[in-house]
Amino acid sequence: MARIASTRLSRLLTGWSSEGPGPLPRRLADALRELAARGDVAGGTVLPSQRELALVLGVSRSTVTAAYGLLESGGWLESVRGSGSRLRGSGTADGYVTEGRLVSFDARSRTAASAGGADLSSGALPGLAAVGEAVAALTGGDVGALLGDDGYHPYGIPALREGIAAYYRAAGVPTEADQILVTSGSQQAVWLVAQALVEPGDTVVVENPTYRGALEALRARGARLVPVGGDGPAGGGQSADAAALRRLCAHVRPRLVYLQPTAHNPTGRSMDGAARREWQRVLGERELFVVEDTACAELSLGDAPDARARADGTDCRGGTDGTDATDATDGRDATDGTGGVDEVAPVPLVAELPMGASVTVGTLSKLFWGGLRVGWVRSSPQVVARLAKIKTSVDLSCSVVDQLVAVRLLDRLPEARARRRAELRGRRDAAEALLRAGAPHWEWTRPAGGPALWVRVPGADTEALAQLARRHGVSVVPGSAFSPVDGFRDRLRLPYGHGTDALAAALPTLLECAERAVG
Repeated sequence: MARIASTRLSRLLTGWSSEGPGPLPRRLADALRELAARGDVAGGTVLPSQRELALVLGVSRSTVTAAYGLLESGGWLESVRGSGSRLRGSGTADGYVTEGRLVSFDARSRTAASAGGADLSSGALPGLAAVGEAVAALTGGDVGALLGDDGYHPYGIPALREGIAAYYRAAGVPTEADQILVTSGSQQAVWLVAQALVEPGDTVVVENPTYRGALEALRARGARLVPVGGDGPAGGGQSADAAALRRLCAHVRPRLVYLQPTAHNPTGRSMDGAARREWQRVLGERELFVVEDTACAELSLGDAPDARARADGTDCRGGTDGTDATDATDGRDATDGTGGVDEVAPVPLVAELPMGASVTVGTLSKLFWGGLRVGWVRSSPQVVARLAKIKTSVDLSCSVVDQLVAVRLLDRLPEARARRRAELRGRRDAAEALLRAGAPHWEWTRPAGGPALWVRVPGADTEALAQLARRHGVSVVPGSAFSPVDGFRDRLRLPYGHGTDALAAALPTLLECAERAVG
């Protein structure tokens, strides 16, 4: 029988303790029953033990015992001696359990935030004014030029495909339009790659931690996820990870490797030039298929070297974590005469690898606005055609109007890149200052990019911390959500992209919950 880990069940149980009438056991039972009724947890799934679930939820064991009893009396739970408690009543067609990743965008989270709480569950950024300006600049002629056909462009409209190809050529990476597939954001791109290139049971190598949307897509496909690296002094995407991959390949051949070399989500780190070259060497020697996700690469901050930060501003391990400010994204000097770091487009690591054995995922949604659902895949024409065939079974074609807006926005990339980087640098510095003053024992590495801090909370179990915080109106994502092996249970991702108001409001609650959620 399939079992669900307590950490994964905890991430699905959002809002239960602060919503609805009745005592806590009744609310927990109702939340578990709702998961079964919606099919979020497969019928026949064995739930965690009462003690284990109580620990991760930050409640007493008697609360879980009572909730399980209510479910059993209602026919939603079956206790099997020696096998645990099995959930019943789900209508799901398969046994995969999602992580509830988009809960921060639903009405419950917005309601909690408006009621005086704080939502730290999403790192998505507010939109840039350039998006509205690009929409307003569209004319009837822009659309009229395309009205002569049926409006279905499975690969994307020609102008956008050529614009994205030109984006790579400007960065020194030869690319033609037939190597581009336009997608509904980078999430769809990652999903398409999983569907097209991974079969159930295939070994897929991922960084640990990594983007949780990719973990969901790969798990849903039935991939066997094998982590490399970690978050120690030699981790976070540095050359030691490439060495680990070389050792792994002595025993198993992965179907593909999924990487985020630049502005990694969730850590915000970027590989230095030496690490990139080592990864390129290992991937090339082993002839491995690699998927490089550059969704956050345009959010690279391009400033000082990373340093482990604490309240006193000192480096906790006596040096940087391997990110060289003059060699942070592609081995070139960021101020090599190309006009300054804000005008330099990120160069994919896979640009040095065979086109037929690599995929680059990109997007405009992270830089400009999440509501602009325009992403892409860059690969060989053969891989692009394979992905497009699957995409047509899902949505036939991306919105033509969104794509026309994207064509205009590509011309404004340097301007948007400079503005976003300036905003994020200032907000990152403010968030660090806030934590140094308010949480002097917490630790983090200054991010080289992205909209969040990856923070270690010494001594705390952040799964339990997150559950306790939700009861006080604070939504936050624990580190285990980003791990293929439910690791990093002493980490939190704390976004600062909207400023520090939410973080400042939430910090007293997080500190109080950290003291109670002992790891």
